[in-house]
Amino acid sequence: MRPGRQLAVLGLIFVVLYLLVFFSGGASGGFKDRLEPRLGLDLVGGTRMTLEATNSLDGKPPTAENLEEARQIIENRVNAYGVAEAEVVTEGNRNIVISLPGENRDLTDVGSAAELRFRKVLKAADGSGAAAAPAPTPTPAPSGSASPKPSGSAKPSSSASPSGAKATASPSAGGQGGGAPAPSASATPSPSASAAAPSPSASAEPVPAGVEEQRKAVEQKVGAAAWQAASGLQAPADLTADPSLADKLKPFGALSPREVAVLPAEMQFNVPTITCAQLDQRPPASIKDEKQKAVACEDGVQKYLLDVAKVLGTDVGDANAVLDQTSSWVVSLDFKGDGQQKWTDLTREAFNNEGQACDQTALGQDGKCRVAVVLDNKVVSSPEIQGVLTGDSQITGSFDNKTANALAGQLRYGALPVTFEAQEQQNVTATLGASHLRAGLLAAGIGMLLVIIYSFFYYRLLGSVIFLSLVLSGLLVFGALVVLGRQIGFTLTLAGIAGMIVSLGVAADSFVIYFERLKDEIREGRSPRSAVPRAWIRARRTIISANAITIMSAVVLYIVSVGAVKGFAFALGLATVLDLVVVFLFRHPIMTMFARTRAFLSPRVSGLGRILPPARSEQATRTSRVKEA
Repeated sequence: MRPGRQLAVLGLIFVVLYLLVFFSGGASGGFKDRLEPRLGLDLVGGTRMTLEATNSLDGKPPTAENLEEARQIIENRVNAYGVAEAEVVTEGNRNIVISLPGENRDLTDVGSAAELRFRKVLKAADGSGAAAAPAPTPTPAPSGSASPKPSGSAKPSSSASPSGAKATASPSAGGQGGGAPAPSASATPSPSASAAAPSPSASAEPVPAGVEEQRKAVEQKVGAAAWQAASGLQAPADLTADPSLADKLKPFGALSPREVAVLPAEMQFNVPTITCAQLDQRPPASIKDEKQKAVACEDGVQKYLLDVAKVLGTDVGDANAVLDQTSSWVVSLDFKGDGQQKWTDLTREAFNNEGQACDQTALGQDGKCRVAVVLDNKVVSSPEIQGVLTGDSQITGSFDNKTANALAGQLRYGALPVTFEAQEQQNVTATLGASHLRAGLLAAGIGMLLVIIYSFFYYRLLGSVIFLSLVLSGLLVFGALVVLGRQIGFTLTLAGIAGMIVSLGVAADSFVIYFERLKDEIREGRSPRSAVPRAWIRARRTIISANAITIMSAVVLYIVSVGAVKGFAFALGLATVLDLVVVFLFRHPIMTMFARTRAFLSPRVSGLGRILPPARSEQATRTSRVKEA
């Protein structure tokens, strides 16, 4: 063979690889910067959060198309933070993992569904839980006919919320006033409308089978008496007038948010022991259906019965965080297509209180209906509509620059087609990441040093072949990591370093196979020089088989695993493939060249002394010289 050709091919591979390292797309900065691979979160610090796709009805995993669409939307939201090198990947058929290397951030809102609904407020009640445990003091004042009037207890909160809400309506893009409702209409429905309005709306909508089963389970949990009492309520219960009712409805206060979510909307609103603390913690997409009424809370204390949604987030064309005239942060909405007409119709309906749909408790300070801006399960704001709005509008609330921009980003990039629950959020400091990197490099260095020490101790001159092979393999792996990090976004993690350390053992195995086969050939009577090519032919198949098994294991592990294990598998497979390149293009050619040297024929220098006596070595030397002559 001509070993120079193989070595020349290996040299060409190195030249091309490191030309890509220094001059390929994405290479920038100084000499040191161009040699830096892309490091993962556990090596440089940052934030990682795992989101699991959920479905409150059947629990089935989302389709691959929906999961990928959700990943792209979440990636757009993360990039809106202005963070470089953010990584958003899918794991399995349910999970999305978000990694932000370099800094710690709160990613809780990134995975929210961001399903925006505009719903008219039909009724308001106290959702703080105070009505569920009434104090004995209120008995003197509202004793007799004032029993319905505690809906006026919602009035202070109503006046508190519209006070902020009225300010929210004024920045809305100025519309023109439509017809004005009769002022008396707002006063007449006080005692009767609360009982008359809900009766036709006792939800007769079709209920999915999964929800019906969960609802029956809740009915069994609270008991027949409590369920019957709650089903008979036509308005928020006055527990001061009927203390026995408080005992019957008490089991509803012990329900979990997931159990509360399957109850009918009227029941969620009318039962005072169901509080905003439970409603706010309902699973994502609990009130997703825009064609059904819903119950949601504002500021954690005010509970609203909401009309069907007549304007959706999909009607919003753009959303931006801006400062209004009072220097407060608001989210400006730009409607698209027929969304503007839907918004105009909704504000006209609310301004005129058509059909007297809005209860006295739900009216604002000026006697106008309010429109709740509902994001997922919560009410962001509920402005009183001061006129028919024919232009763009604004969402106001207790926003600062950060929260307003976060909400605007969620609305701008659209709602997620899949609902998620945050499973964990891990913050890794830069100091901890640096210590992980030092520990990984130290472990790799110790592993290589031990292999080299053993190689020189046991194989002597042949140990130099092992040493040079490991150095070349390490340089190939390092260059490949830098290039792959720029081209396909491969990130080196602590698990990846572990995979490369394991590959050192795989490389050492191939040396042992070759050198031990060489010794077998010499024991069979061949000279060291003639034993080298024969040992290579017989060891080559075993080396290929052993490395092929390792590569297949790494491929299978990469396909079926997620997260850090996938990085381990990729690094192990990459290092093993490059080790095969070094085996064929360096190890065998260099051994062929060593076999032609006198040092290789010396038992003490070559490392073959235990199997090659000196006399036999000299005889082999003379025989080989005669053959060459």
